[in-house]
Amino acid sequence: MTQKESNFTAPNLAHYDINVLLVDDQPIVAETVRRMLVPEKDIIFHYCQNPADAMKMATEISPTIILQDLVMPDIDGLTLVKFYRKHPQLKDIPLIVLSSKEEATTKAEAFALGANDYLVKLPDKIELIARIRYHSKGYIALLERNDAYQALKKSQEILASELAQAADYVASLFPEPLTEGRIRTNWRYNPSSELGGDSFGYHWIDDEHFAIYLLDVCGHGVGSALLAVSAINVLSGQTLPDTDFLVPASVMKSLNDAFPMDRNNGFFFTIWYGVLNVNTGELKFSGGGHPFPFLLTKSGEISEIENINLVVGCMSGVSYTSSSVMIPRGAKVFVFSDGAFEIERPDGTFWDEHGLMHYLSQKFPDGKTELDDLHSYLLDMRGKPILDDDYSILCVELQE
Repeated sequence: MTQKESNFTAPNLAHYDINVLLVDDQPIVAETVRRMLVPEKDIIFHYCQNPADAMKMATEISPTIILQDLVMPDIDGLTLVKFYRKHPQLKDIPLIVLSSKEEATTKAEAFALGANDYLVKLPDKIELIARIRYHSKGYIALLERNDAYQALKKSQEILASELAQAADYVASLFPEPLTEGRIRTNWRYNPSSELGGDSFGYHWIDDEHFAIYLLDVCGHGVGSALLAVSAINVLSGQTLPDTDFLVPASVMKSLNDAFPMDRNNGFFFTIWYGVLNVNTGELKFSGGGHPFPFLLTKSGEISEIENINLVVGCMSGVSYTSSSVMIPRGAKVFVFSDGAFEIERPDGTFWDEHGLMHYLSQKFPDGKTELDDLHSYLLDMRGKPILDDDYSILCVELQE
């Protein structure tokens, strides 16, 4: 399902003025250029008479354009052009060569070394200002783009950190596997994005009844995760009003009333909810548009636990039904989201619930629950480092 996009507000970025640095050993040239630029209120003028100081001054004032004379004592202009282009802070700054030389070979050499423009001094005021604005505009656009990229990168880092914290919180809500007692549980959860829409849980309702539930909210991301957490919390806390938590159909109806999609940003979810009587082995259950769980006996016989109802949240006033099945001692119940079996292979063919059923019947009847092996198997089949959907599977075993 298509998720709604969040609005991103760009941070306040730096403002850049047109900042001119003239490097020329003749003060009379500098004064002429300065007077040309004085009326231009958005242009800041700097002058460097000693070419030996040019690099240091350029790094200090960060010009948006350098006007560079060619013929100077000690260091010629072309040498400075080469130095500018090798300096990490100055290499992208536009360079306009101002020179009395008009030879084509000199111009060609200046361009070959990295000059952006060439003017025979002293140029016309209108032309000089136009070229200063033109080249500075392009460089300022580059600076603004770099600033925006860094700001976006920083925002992404902050968002990633917050999402990681949210993912840790979601993971902290999952119950610990039960390794002792009348019920044994094991599970694996691997979201396809930082925050997924799957969640699950289990708890004792009383000394005799054990509740099991797994849900899958449409989509991925923060919205899906928030709804999944909210739904799991009301189930684990048994806080749905007027609900008999021993009756799965009653739980489904209350969930449907509590989480209508028009009050949850268009999100709905599928869910399977079951109550196992550990004394008799009777499992009462109800499924809201969710994949059918599997019942796997010790002998390796596997079957679907079927119950058909509408998904939760799509339509108000829906009636839900419960079903029941007897769970033999030593048998396992596997509850999962569709991400555990809807796998597209690289050749375009699909692995489906029948493939999952066959895998479980071959790998799990001997008491092992190697759910990590299943996830690795699916990744190898998909041919990618992560699945396209959240992978959630819960195994519940009734002890003999």
